[in-house]
Amino acid sequence: MPAKYKLPLSVVVAIVAIAVHFFQKAAGQPVTPWVALGLGAFMIFAMWLFPEAKSRQGRD
Repeated sequence: MPAKYKLPLSVVVAIVAIAVHFFQKAAGQPVTPWVALGLGAFMIFAMWLFPEAKSRQGRD
């Protein structure tokens, strides 16, 4: 995936993770807000770290 798509997607994931964090915190959940932030950070990290799977043409 090109960086021009990864960057906006990373921003969207971060915004959603932060929104869920504050929503869960307002609901009185003690652990769930931190899980949401951790999951969001992990998803962004994994998207930038791992390359996109590509098919290998010519292999039988």
